[in-house]
Amino acid sequence: MIRPVVTGDPVLSPVMLIGQAPGVREGPAGKPFAWTAGKTMFGWFESLGMSEDTFRKRIYMSAVCRCFPGKADGGGDRVPSDEEVERCSRHLASEVRILRPKLVIPVGKLAIEQLVPELDKLIEIVGVQRRASIGGIEFDMIALPHPSGASTWHRTEPGKTLLVRALALIAQHDAWQSILEPKETAMQRNEGHRSRPEAVP
Repeated sequence: MIRPVVTGDPVLSPVMLIGQAPGVREGPAGKPFAWTAGKTMFGWFESLGMSEDTFRKRIYMSAVCRCFPGKADGGGDRVPSDEEVERCSRHLASEVRILRPKLVIPVGKLAIEQLVPELDKLIEIVGVQRRASIGGIEFDMIALPHPSGASTWHRTEPGKTLLVRALALIAQHDAWQSILEPKETAMQRNEGHRSRPEAVP
């Protein structure tokens, strides 16, 4: 049995990231996003001036499901069932009630759907900021696509531009700014100004 994976060290943060479910590597590693998808995702945040080590120390990382759901018949990780999501939902709601985050970053469609049940397509939600809630606690939400190497969404248009826009929104958010050192804040401001994307038609 692969043990549950939620976060590394205890982190009290105004920013919370919600992943989908741990993969086969995360259990033995004892931390979420410990393999190739994590390398891609932390690369995104590195572009905002925050290293993986710093991210893990300053941002609380949760997940829709706590345990590795197993492999799908066709290969790749199996998407958790509705029943599995429901069983884990109380844990996620409890974390939100305890932390009361100001900004939540859901990563991947399964995580986004917990906040936006009516979601149809990622292009409707990635690259925008909106209000959402879990367990009666409201917060700002800025969604990101899943960084899986099997997905081309974040590497092709319009997903590529929408991802850049979402990262810019995160960098500008007060909750994100509050966990930065002064030097990092100044660097992010300059990077955001230079890389602000054009509007998507």
